[in-house]
Amino acid sequence: METEADYTIARRRMIAEQLLSRGINDRNILNAFLSVPRHQFVDVAVRSRAYDDCSFPIGYKQTISQPYIIAFMLHALGVTHKDRVLEVGTGSGYQTAILSHLAREIFSIERISSLSKKAEEVLKRIPTGKIRLKTGDGSTGWNCYSPFDRIVVSASMNNRPTKLIEQLSDKGTLIAPITSDAERLVLFRRVGERIVERQLSMCSFVPMRKGVG
Repeated sequence: METEADYTIARRRMIAEQLLSRGINDRNILNAFLSVPRHQFVDVAVRSRAYDDCSFPIGYKQTISQPYIIAFMLHALGVTHKDRVLEVGTGSGYQTAILSHLAREIFSIERISSLSKKAEEVLKRIPTGKIRLKTGDGSTGWNCYSPFDRIVVSASMNNRPTKLIEQLSDKGTLIAPITSDAERLVLFRRVGERIVERQLSMCSFVPMRKGVG
């Protein structure tokens, strides 16, 4: 049975082999990954493999993403300690916890109520920053708390996320997996009334579903 010391060693190895080796060298991001116990967010049956370079199912046809993909997205998003961040798709809560070590405040939406409750339970057990959780349709955002400096979407969308982009602050950025001819991470940046769009790497995410499950 693994001890907390074993998990800490596994986290350090994950950072060295999966993040640093692939060009993720932002010290704040690396420290956030070191601070968050990924093994708390996965099923007990796979806990010994929690820091492997892969995703794991978390139920309801959802997954906890590969660590590198999360790091890549947050690096591209450029989250700072001054930012208010909207996360669409709480999922296990792992990315939520990492974000909370990077930003001023996190607003996270999950449409599946059982997942949202489970994530909340885990997040209460570990040290985090300021987090607000909500069960609802993330595709429409969280307008009453907008604008947001950063928005991260953790499920693939078929089209440009217009409703979410409308909730960005000026100079704010949004990253989302968009499926057109192929699924690709796309970065959107608001500059006044203009939206600047930049395509990043290929990716694979579970599809966005609307409504509450």
